[in-house]
This record gives sequence, structure tokens and C-alpha cells, in this order.
Amino acid sequence: MNGLLSGRLKSPNPSKEIFAGVTTAVVSLPMAVAFGVASGAGAQAGIYGAVLVGFFAAIFGGTNTLISEPTGPMTVLIAAVVVRMTSRYPEYGLAMVFTVVMVAGIVQILFGVFKLGKYFTMMPYSVISGFMSGIGLLLVFNQLPVLLGADSSASTVYDALSSIPGLIAAPSPAEWLIGFFALAILFLTPRRLARKIPPQLVALVLGSLGAIILFPAGDVRSIGEIGIGLPKLVVPHIRPSELVQILIDGTILGVLGAIDSSLTAMIADSLTREHHDSNRELIGQGVGNIASGLFGGLPGAGATMGTVVNIQSGARSPMAAIIRSLVLVLFVFVLAPVIGHVPRVVLAAIAVRVGFNILDWSFLGRAHKISRTATLIMYAVMILTVFVDLLVAVAVGVFIANIITIERLSGHPATRVRTIDPSGDPVVVSADEQRILEQAEGGIILFHLSGPMIFGVAQAIAREASAMDENADVLLVDLTEVSFLSTTVALGLENLINETLAEGKTVIISGASPEVREKLKRTGLKHANLDFYQSRMDALNRGLEASGKMSQAGNSCT
Repeated sequence: MNGLLSGRLKSPNPSKEIFAGVTTAVVSLPMAVAFGVASGAGAQAGIYGAVLVGFFAAIFGGTNTLISEPTGPMTVLIAAVVVRMTSRYPEYGLAMVFTVVMVAGIVQILFGVFKLGKYFTMMPYSVISGFMSGIGLLLVFNQLPVLLGADSSASTVYDALSSIPGLIAAPSPAEWLIGFFALAILFLTPRRLARKIPPQLVALVLGSLGAIILFPAGDVRSIGEIGIGLPKLVVPHIRPSELVQILIDGTILGVLGAIDSSLTAMIADSLTREHHDSNRELIGQGVGNIASGLFGGLPGAGATMGTVVNIQSGARSPMAAIIRSLVLVLFVFVLAPVIGHVPRVVLAAIAVRVGFNILDWSFLGRAHKISRTATLIMYAVMILTVFVDLLVAVAVGVFIANIITIERLSGHPATRVRTIDPSGDPVVVSADEQRILEQAEGGIILFHLSGPMIFGVAQAIAREASAMDENADVLLVDLTEVSFLSTTVALGLENLINETLAEGKTVIISGASPEVREKLKRTGLKHANLDFYQSRMDALNRGLEASGKMSQAGNSCT
């Protein structure tokens, strides 16, 4: 174990790991405070969660560059648990909340031990999209009352919507001004500038200064003094009457964290061209959440924003995430007296912006062009997530998607996904095709798919894509034997093709049937940058030309 850990912590450039750790700590601090306040557990709970989940998930997890911390989806769910438990049991309700966090960690460890990690990325994309968009809407709705001057966030969407007319009728000009000023910073900061200076930090600093300088004390409510210090051990507290509810809440939280972390780990894979260990990642997330619950922290999961910033800052090992947690501790001890002056409306603005980011705008805008069925499933899951229940939404969405898939797959052959390098696979390529691949000298990668491409294949595509040779100049996607292309797989191919084109490489598609080609077209792929061939041999000849090896090919390519 020690040898394996030390191997993972090795980095080709330690200075970049330090820089990435400091950078992600700066991004994490305002988010941790915002999520802590939004959850109802307090700013310190958010900070402890960011430190503990991030630290232990980095050590025990299976994704080298993942940043784990409280996230929007996890905050939405734990906020409902906080309201329910503290209202029923004012004295020890929070202890029961943190017990739920520990149960979630245990559930995630069990998922990892029983090797269930791969199944969290095998859900149909329409279900994942609707689920995450619903979570985003929940976060926005729950924080709108605070943004408009309420004392605390709403516990349900119905409470939030019903409180808005009263808040508008009796406005708080000072809080509205500061809150919408923070929103303007968060939404209008140019992307180029946002890459250098986190808008969340800018909103936090300028919003706080504006409230202090422009308005008398009390006009803009702050989060108040927070007791930041070494966290105290929280003894798990379970009342027999609440045992079943705690287990249910913990299981749902564990599943949500597993989905959130798995999706973020896949994003990290696509950016680093690595492949994470999904089962080990779940164990790491579980250990992190148990530690967070034991010391009064919020639950966490892989965070997309922090992970992307980490990778873009140069991180390639878990060392950056460990440094981030240590730097975050240093920040907190130094800035604790200042954090208490942060206005609640600024934190609500940050949470609202996170909610908007969680919404799957890309798929929402084009789902109807790709598949009516996928659109209906997505909106059904989204509505159920917002107005009914998270678990019900996912269960209904997966059930409907599976029924539709089974119906479509009747009569289709089995599925295969293979990446062929110049050494070839005689079962797939002919002698002439093999000769062209050899003449290309590694310049062509043949990505061969066959059978019905259902949603479960998307993970295999991502895995094979991450293992491709970066030195190749041409990607040939062979769809000759593909009998059916699901929306999830079409979107996975779109990502693969767009990433390859962005690297300046040539993409050629061969053998796509009219139905498959139309499905790819509806994803929004820029066909002007693609070469389509009906014959794989013609496609290979075009690939040989594009790889610059045509002059060496002789008559074998004619």
C-alpha cells in the first residue's frame, strides 16, 4: 500500500503540483463557505468537508487529478436532511446529520469493495442530464429567497416559490444591490479573465467590501462569527425511530456522490488521457466522507470546476489535491475573522451561479434535435428531481430507458468496441487494410465499433479513447458494423471527435449507415471538418494521405 501510494504521489513536475494545489485552494474557499451556509450546517462544516474529503479521497482514491469537496448536488440533498433532523431534534439533530454523512461513506466503500464502480457511468445520458439539471434547478430555487433578502434558504421548491412574492413586495435595497452586484461579477466576468482570477473569489471580496463601506452595520446580513479551529470529533448519533431514515438518506447520498464523482473522474480522464480506477475511487470517496462526518464536515464528491482548474494548472498526481487541503487549512486559520463578515446574499449568489453551471445547457438546447425519446426522458427525470424525489427520478428514468433499449435491441447482434493499432487484428482487418496501417507507421488509429451502440458502451468508448496513441495524426472511426446508435453513445463519439479535431488531427468516418450518420449529424458535429467514406478501404487510403505517408505507400494503396 505504501509503495503504491508513493508511486501515485510522484509527479514529473513537483512545482506544478504546488502551484495547482494553491490555485485550487483559492477556488475552493468561497465555494466551501457558500455550500456550508447553504446547507444550514454552517460555514465551518463546508470548510471541514472541503479539507477532509479532499485530503482522504486524494490519498485513497483512484483518480490522480480529482479534486473532491462539497458540491452542489451533495449540498442540495444534505440541506434537506439538515432541515428535517434539526427541526425534529434541536439538541442533537446535527450529530444525526453527520451520521448520515458517515453512512454515505460506508455505502461508497461497499460499492468499491464489490466492484460496482463501472455501473455509475453506464446510465443513459438522458437520465444523467435530467438528473443533474434538476439538481441545478433545486439549488437555484433554494437560494433565491436568500438572494432576495430572506434569513435562510428554503427547504423545498414549494417554500421557495411561495416566499418570493412577499420578498419582492418588501424589498431590502442594500441586500439586493450587493447580491445582484455579486451575480453580475459571477455571470459577466470574461472567460479569459476567469481563468486567471476565480470570479467566486472576486465576488466574495468585492461584495464583502461593498457591504462594509457603503451600508451601515446590519443593513446587509453577514454569516456572523464562525468558530474555526481544529475540528471536534462527532460521535455518531442514531435514534431507533430514525434508523431506517438515516440508512435511506445515507444510501441516497452515497449513490449521488458516486455518480457525481464518477462523472467528474471521466472528465478528468478525457483531459489527461488517463483512465481512473472507478472502484478504488469510490473507496477513496467513502473514506473521505466518513472522515468528514466524524469531524462535522459536509459530504463531498468529485468537483468538476476544481478538477478542471487543477488539471489546467499542471497537476498530474494526487499531490496537488493534498497540498490544496493543507493550503486551505492555512487560509482558514488566517482568514477566519474575516470570513464572518461575508454577506449571506453574496454566498447565495455564488450558489445560484453553481446551480446554473450544473444545468446541462448544451443538451437542453439540442436534445429535441437528437432524439425525442431522450428529450422526454430527460425532462421527466428533471421534473421528478425538482418536485418529487432524487431517487425516484433516477429509478424512473433508468427503468424507462432500459425498456426502450430492450425494445430496440431485439434482433441486433452483440456489441464490440476495439481500437486497432498497426499491429492489427486479423479478425477485423484484411491483408490489404493491414498493409496500409503498417505503411502509416502509427499515423492512423482505426477505431472499430460493431453491433448496437447502447448507453453502456459509452464508457468503453471513453476508456479506449483515453488509451489511444497521442502521436497518431489520423483517427478513423469505422461504423460499418454498427446497427444502432443510442443518444448516449452518439454524444460520446461527438466528444471524442471534437477533442481529436481540436488537437489538429484528421478524423475520418467510414461505413456509417444513413440512420447512424443522421444521428451523428443531430449532435451538432461540424461535418465540414470530417471526411465520410462508405468503404473502409477508401477511408484508409485517405488516412494514409492525411498522415503524410502516401508517398511511401506505392501501388499497394491503389
